[in-house]
Amino acid sequence: MGEKMQGVRVIEEWSPVIVMVISNVAMGSVNALVKKALDVGVNHMVVGAYRMAISALVLAPFAYILERKTRPELTFRLLVDHFISGLLGASLMQFFFLLGLSYTSATVSCALVSMLPAITFTLALIFRTENVKNLKTKAGMLKMMGTLICISGALFLTFYKGPQISNPHSHTEALHQNDNDQDKAKNWLLGCLYLTIGTTLLSLWMLFQGNLNIKYPCKYSSTCLMSVFAAFQCALLSLYKGRDAHDWVIGDKFVIIVIVYAGVVGQAMSTVATTWGIKKLGAVFASTFTPVILISATLFDFLILHTPLYLGSVIGSVVAVMGLYVFLWGKNNETEASTTLPPQTMDNEDQLVNNDNDSRSPV
Repeated sequence: MGEKMQGVRVIEEWSPVIVMVISNVAMGSVNALVKKALDVGVNHMVVGAYRMAISALVLAPFAYILERKTRPELTFRLLVDHFISGLLGASLMQFFFLLGLSYTSATVSCALVSMLPAITFTLALIFRTENVKNLKTKAGMLKMMGTLICISGALFLTFYKGPQISNPHSHTEALHQNDNDQDKAKNWLLGCLYLTIGTTLLSLWMLFQGNLNIKYPCKYSSTCLMSVFAAFQCALLSLYKGRDAHDWVIGDKFVIIVIVYAGVVGQAMSTVATTWGIKKLGAVFASTFTPVILISATLFDFLILHTPLYLGSVIGSVVAVMGLYVFLWGKNNETEASTTLPPQTMDNEDQLVNNDNDSRSPV
């Protein structure tokens, strides 16, 4: 009986980690495929609008069946909150991210997204959802060190290409990709700027979603509402690039498959998983898994889409993962410290413990 209980405890402890890893692996493949779809020349916000609409359609039955008895009353304030959530975490974020992706590559975009833990951690300190005093502890220093290592890996991968180490069969396809990269070289810095803005918006969404999880703790219904609002927002933002109705008619079968895959896996499933991860262990914890997207996109590009692999990608990915493990080490020490505080210090550390408990939502 004791071994069974211990096994259940281990599953409960590691389930957020497993879910976040799987979710980010899926997101890496989505980014690589969406990049290929954007190269065809489709309006990036049309892709975003269809993606959100598909997400809403997929999640609506789950929200109705699984949460109809537990769903709180939907007030005007909650509708406004979900509208803002759609702006931060979907429409505006995709507007800048997909625009930046069209100017760069899947690997570069994921490398910059790997800075999400640092941005989220910094914003958490600014908004005082992360206790500054915690930085002086061993756990705080490990978290800070892990964040800096993640940034270093992302920057190394972005600015150091290195020699090509891919196998010969990918060289033919790589020539076309290299030509596209050379044609868009002048837009590379602008693309990186757009990606950075998109990543910052995603960080703000994670912090905002943490508070929304407290008010509306229904992950399927919340993500469905967010997707509905975001679909309309993306449709309006699509007017920025063009107002031709033919943009909404997708004739390429590959693009259609990518949009459906991105809507079901990249939006519906991944957003629900991320929302659940934020609710369990906080926004900063959830954001530390973004280096997995980088590795996934790089491998998916290489193994499936046969784009060339470079030494900088490999080294940068390894460094980013090292930073992830250091951050998780610090997070684990922080969790252990909060659960082993002696009774006599509980009153003195009340604010610290409360902040730690709150971190299971916003941070």
